[in-house]
Amino acid sequence: MAGFLFHEVVFGPVRSRRLGLSLGINLLPLHTKYCSFNCIYCECGWTPKNTPAAPHLPSREEVSRFLAQRLQQLAGEQYLPDSLTYAGNGEPTLHPDFAGIVDDTMLLRDQYAPGARVTVLSNASRIAVPAVFNALKKLDNNIQKLDAGDEKMFRLINNPFDPLPFDTLIDGLCRFNGDVIIQSMFLRGILKGEVVDNTTVSGVDAWLQHLVQIKPKLVMIYPVARETPVHGIEKIPLAELNTIAEKVRGAGLNVTVYE
Repeated sequence: MAGFLFHEVVFGPVRSRRLGLSLGINLLPLHTKYCSFNCIYCECGWTPKNTPAAPHLPSREEVSRFLAQRLQQLAGEQYLPDSLTYAGNGEPTLHPDFAGIVDDTMLLRDQYAPGARVTVLSNASRIAVPAVFNALKKLDNNIQKLDAGDEKMFRLINNPFDPLPFDTLIDGLCRFNGDVIIQSMFLRGILKGEVVDNTTVSGVDAWLQHLVQIKPKLVMIYPVARETPVHGIEKIPLAELNTIAEKVRGAGLNVTVYE
């Protein structure tokens, strides 16, 4: 089973296929995954079913201190990142002080790495929380997940723990009024004897209809690149991803394909 975890609050920087030189900020437990979804392709593995309601998370003060120290070090090495990225072991917006941490990060970015962009990689499950929504709107790269075109495929691929209706997720993404980047993983596989495939013509068309509603400033399309918890997940060929991308361009939206 896949299960790569980050054991530091601030890690990297690492080379990202989407973000350039990215300094990661992990707001989640250092030795276990903590997420509102249980995606079948997650590099961190399955989300534990026995996760405590209030797991130990790094404090706002700790995040600020570790980030300041690392940025000072990188500035001295003249190796400043292109992006300060909330990622790590699950869903970063689950941190109860996410909004305050965003404010701290923006100040530290301005002080030590003014050329960097502040980024979140999120699953869009917490948009309905006002403090989270307002914090997301402050970010340079507000990157939210949309891997499916309908309720069934959403539950097969992303497997949310909370009873989050797919339509509610779409409505939340529309509230950004286009100030959002959508990341979409395309895959095929078998899950408990059931076909999981978001690359079908009907599936892509349904997904695209939602994108037209959301009006994102960019759509990021990419395939599986690392080991997945479900064995046999297929990496979609680049030519097929490019065909999907052409449909997105045909709808008047900007799109980038990553291998």
